[in-house]
Amino acid sequence: MTLPASRPLYLLAFIVCVLLMAAALYLEHGVGLEPCPLCILQRIAVMVIGVICLAAVLHNPEPRNGKRTGARVYGVLITVASALGAATAGRQVWLQHLPPDQVPSCILPLDYMLETMPMWDVLSQVLSGTAQCAEVTWTFLGLSIAEGTLIAFICFTLFGVMQLVRKVD
Repeated sequence: MTLPASRPLYLLAFIVCVLLMAAALYLEHGVGLEPCPLCILQRIAVMVIGVICLAAVLHNPEPRNGKRTGARVYGVLITVASALGAATAGRQVWLQHLPPDQVPSCILPLDYMLETMPMWDVLSQVLSGTAQCAEVTWTFLGLSIAEGTLIAFICFTLFGVMQLVRKVD
C-alpha cells in the first residue's frame, strides 16, 4: 500500500488546524466561553502546527535524489509542536479530573503577570493551571474541549511521526 503524496496530507492537516481555530474562536466570541491560560497555550500550539503544515504545502518536501531531508524536518517540527500541545492539553484534562479540593487556586490575570513578572515565572504559573482551567463549561460527544484537543494533538503527533518515518517509492 502506498501512501498519498505529502503535500495533500499537509494541506489536510492545515485545514484541520484552521477548523480547530475557527471552533475555538466561535466558542469564545459566539458562545462566550473565556479561554483559560492552558487553552491559550493550546491555541498557540495549533497555530504553530498550522503554520508548519502551510509551509510544507508551499515547499512541497517530496524526496529529491532519494533524500527526504525536508520531509523529515517538517515531521520533526510537527511532532515536537503537537507533543507540546498534547502535554498542555493533558495537563488540563488532569486538572479537570482532580477532586475539587485539590484544584489549584486562581492566579493573577495573564495581562498583569506579563507586565509585572519575569517570563519564566509567568510560564511557570500558567503551566501549573488554575481553577479556571479545571472547569468543564462545554462538551461535545461527552468530551470536554481539552479532551477533544488532546485527541487532536495525539493525531497530529502520529501524523508528524508518520511523515518522519514514511518510506517513499
